[in-house]
Amino acid sequence: MRKGIVSMALCLCAMRLAVAAGAEEGVRNLVRGLERELAYVREEMSEEELVGEIDVVPVVFYKESGELALNYGEEGVPVAVADFSGELSVRNDSGLSVDIPAYLEAGINISLSGEGPQILIVHTHGSEAYTQWGTDRYEESDPYRTEDKSQNVIKVGDVLAQTLEKKGLTVIHDREIYDYPSYTGSYSRSGAAVEKYLEKYPTISIVIDLHRDALGSGDTVYKTKAEASLGECAQLMLLVGTGQNGLYHPNWEENLKLALYLQKAMEQSYPSLARPLALKSERYNQHLSTGSLIIEVGSTGNTLAEAERAVELFGDVAGEALRALIDE
Repeated sequence: MRKGIVSMALCLCAMRLAVAAGAEEGVRNLVRGLERELAYVREEMSEEELVGEIDVVPVVFYKESGELALNYGEEGVPVAVADFSGELSVRNDSGLSVDIPAYLEAGINISLSGEGPQILIVHTHGSEAYTQWGTDRYEESDPYRTEDKSQNVIKVGDVLAQTLEKKGLTVIHDREIYDYPSYTGSYSRSGAAVEKYLEKYPTISIVIDLHRDALGSGDTVYKTKAEASLGECAQLMLLVGTGQNGLYHPNWEENLKLALYLQKAMEQSYPSLARPLALKSERYNQHLSTGSLIIEVGSTGNTLAEAERAVELFGDVAGEALRALIDE
């Protein structure tokens, strides 16, 4: 953490020089944010709190000539990208050969009802939490996990639900924790809940399982970071399961079409907000609806505020995209 403070101070000095040279407003806003954060660390945290803290390293997932890189500091680590189609990237770990342009051209077969709940937000791993920072403090149930719903990923779900509702959509947010005290069986428990919601509210067309990712190496924790123009903002990732591990999931392609539809909307409005879409061999309860996907918001290195900012921006563009699907 001490090294982090030094790095922050050096970065701040460099950015102040850029401001003096006439840098754009986005840089000026970032400087003001760094000044606030550095002041908090120096004035509010005790030496005891600083000792033993792990380093948190910013990570930016970006696309360049069809390749994706994981950048931190001045180094770059290549990450394989199976499919690249214009402005969209998909990291395909499913073992399937997929034609992304064909799926985009085919469009989606989902419509939203004009009455009743349209979207369900659930958290299979609701105890997932973020790096403690500022006033966002919590009692850990496990590392980077807490039952405090004002500090874990459930709070991020609150923000997403509110943002979508402001767009005129009707959202049910399940705020239950399914991964504590037992992590094992969390998908079975959340899946049973989703089935009950779908039975009770047949108008639900979209099921979002909201998570927090975990990125790091050894004692270093990575935080995803959107471009400075978006402010202090994490990146998020859409994840689609295929059932290639042997579980029944015949309609996974419909979920992929929905994810591509939303990914494209993000790329058009906020190009650095989305990490490449992840295509996996697991099922993740996505067989329960043809409008299902996982959203990983930020990582363990991100703060709660950065994750909230990410879903506000996602809700802004996704809300508009989903409103266009309402069956009038």
